[in-house]
Formats: sequence, structure tokens, C-alpha cells
Amino acid sequence: MLTDARGLAVTTDDPAVVTAIDRYAEAFLAYTDDASAILEAAVADPACPLAQALAGALFLFLESRSAPAQAEPYIAAAEAAPRATERERLWTAATRAWADGRLDTAIDAHKAITARWPEDLLAAKVGQYHLFNQGRCRELCAMAEAVLPANRDVGYAHGMLAFGLEQTHRLAEAEAAGRHATDLHRTDPWAHHAVAHVMETQGRIAEGIAWMEALADAWADCNSFMLTHNWWHVALFHLDRDDPEAALRLYDERVWGVWKAYSQDQIGAVSLLARLELRGLDVGDRWQDVAAHMAAAGRDHDHVNGFLDLQYLYGFARAGRDGPVAAMRDSLSRHAADRAAAGETAWQEVVVPAADGLIAHARGDARRAVDGLAGVRDGLIRLGGSHAQRDLFDQILIDAALDVGDAAVAGPMLLARKRARPTVAVTDRLLARLAF
Repeated sequence: MLTDARGLAVTTDDPAVVTAIDRYAEAFLAYTDDASAILEAAVADPACPLAQALAGALFLFLESRSAPAQAEPYIAAAEAAPRATERERLWTAATRAWADGRLDTAIDAHKAITARWPEDLLAAKVGQYHLFNQGRCRELCAMAEAVLPANRDVGYAHGMLAFGLEQTHRLAEAEAAGRHATDLHRTDPWAHHAVAHVMETQGRIAEGIAWMEALADAWADCNSFMLTHNWWHVALFHLDRDDPEAALRLYDERVWGVWKAYSQDQIGAVSLLARLELRGLDVGDRWQDVAAHMAAAGRDHDHVNGFLDLQYLYGFARAGRDGPVAAMRDSLSRHAADRAAAGETAWQEVVVPAADGLIAHARGDARRAVDGLAGVRDGLIRLGGSHAQRDLFDQILIDAALDVGDAAVAGPMLLARKRARPTVAVTDRLLARLAF
């Protein structure tokens, strides 16, 4: 039995397998493209349960309906391994639960790993991913806080903490942690991203652009999600600066086009195109390209995550793809009923009405958009996504409410935005519409 870079036992006699596991962990913490090295390790040692479990998780991160089937041989191999440490057994159980859609069980396993082996930052990172997708922000933050004492010299740990602090509205602490993470490890894109969140939340537009552009050279080796998502944040700053043309250039040059088949790249594109249109910009035929790639990936029947589904559906609707919209709305209804029967009610209570509201907005029916979105606004956090990402739904609701003169909906939302981000000029323009 050997040990990995963090001193944790791995059931293998092959040093190359341990090296691949270390590369995998580093790739996920640094958001680089090196994670596929774990597949070589899984082939090299079929009896290494950790290599097999991590290989299975690699496929699950694809966030596609086919991912569990792709992960299955590796998870089964991990379960069949003749020897395993307790940590490896927990990793296997967590990955199995994830593949089965039992995220609460997966989270419990990751909490158990990090409680006993806090040096396992990868376990904490994946645990945070699951908590994020359920909108459990306090627990996301608590997981980073729990492992920090064992990892104070590791920049990634501070970046993980920074994002958790930001999602729990502890903005000053979040910025300090993100800046410290960057001081320890300048190339940590997640730390850069966490500080950008703080600045975006506070309307610090010029600072946000300067912060991100000064660090953008460090993203050259990032995977498509992190590369495009950080540039997506820069585009949001340009929108807040009333420069949608600059944001559109970033869409064309940085946000859309790295890995068009990937879930996160697709929703980043949908989200930015929608925001550009809300600012009055004509985005041309760009919706068609995004919709084509979503269709090719089978997104109209994916239902891996409700937060993703809502954006796929909006993208199909804005592209005028009535067939995929109808198919997705129908399969979404069936999926929601199945999940409700299994005790998972967010699909039926939040996703379905929000979907109807978004379809209505995309088709120009503002009244139905308000009816669909207003009642579930407070529940959208149950679907995951960051505050900045979910703000798209608020922007769409405000737009629809203003179109139908619903001051009771739009007024309080706009006043809250004005208080939080007084530097963002578009809020004043939208408030002026309430006077007429």
C-alpha cells in the first residue's frame, strides 16, 4: 500500500497509479484538463478502489443523462475490489450514491471522509459541488471551514472557503480569503472567481474588471468550464458598466466555443445571451448555434439538474425550437412526478412552474412569465447555482413584470438591487419605468 501527495493511504502497489490519482486531485482543484489521467490508472490497476471510484466520478461530472451508465463499470470495479481502506470505501459509496441520484447519501459520505481525513481536499471539493447543486450554502461553507485547519498552507483550501463565504453573504471575509488564496497560489482560478463574485455583488465594476483581467493569463491551462466561466464574469462586469458590445465580444471570443458539448459551457452561453438581450442587444443567430449543440447532447431529456434544465429550456425557446421545447416540457413533467414520488419535491414545486414562466418570457408572454416565476422565486435556491447565476431569473422576472406594469413584483426587487449595487446604472433606468 502506498500514500498519495497528502499522505493518505491508497490500495495499490503501483506508484504510477498514485501519481495519476494526485494528478486527478490537482486537476479538479486547479480546474485544469489533466483529470482524464485517472482513466489510465483505472486500467493499470483494476483492483485499486480509489482509482476506479474517481474514474467513475469523472464521467458523472459530465452532467449528462448518459453519465451514470458510463461511470457504472468503474463504480462496479471499485465495489468489487478485494481490498480497500475505510476512506476508499466511503469514496466508492459516495460515487455510487451520486450515480444513483442519492445526493444526500453522497454528501454524508464526503462529510465522513473530510471529518476523519481533512487532508483529502478532493473529497471536500466534490462534497461542496453536491451541496452547491442543492443550494445548501451554509453547509458548503462549513465543509471548507472544517478542512482549513489541516490545509492552511494550501491555497486551494482558502479558495474553497472564499466561495463558501461569498455564498453565505460574508463578503469581507470571502474577499480576504480569496485574495489570500491568490497570494499563496496565484494561478488558482476558483479563488479569482470567488473575489469576482464579491465585487459583482457589491457593484464594484471597474475593480472587478481590473482584478480578473490582471489574472486572466493564469487561466490558460483551465478546463472549458473554468476558462469560460471566469470570462463570463468579466462579461457581467461589462454589462454592469453599460457596455453590452464588450460583453458580446467576450461571448464570441471567450465564453462560447471552447467545448460546446459541455453542460456548463452551454448554460453559460444561454445565460449571457439572455442578459445581452435584456440589455437591448440583438444577438443575431447565436441562439441557433447554442440550441443545435444542446439538441445534439440530448438536453431536451437530460433532467440531471433542474437549474441546468431551466436554462436549456430557455435556450431552446429563444431559438424558436418548438419541438425540443414541447418534448422537454413533457418529459420534465413526468420526471418531476417521478421525483416527487421518491420524496424529491423541488422538481415539481419549483422547476415545473419556473419552466412555464421561462418559456412564456422567451415567447413574449410577459403575464404568464410573471405568473410562473414570481411564486417560485424564493425556492429557486433549492436548485443550486450561485447568486450571480440565479440572478438571471430575477432579471427575467423584472423584465416581464415591467412589461405588464406589475409594480408590486418589480418595485421591491428593483429597490433591493439599487440598495445593494447603487453603481449599476441600468437599475435606475428600470426604476424610471415604474413611474409610467
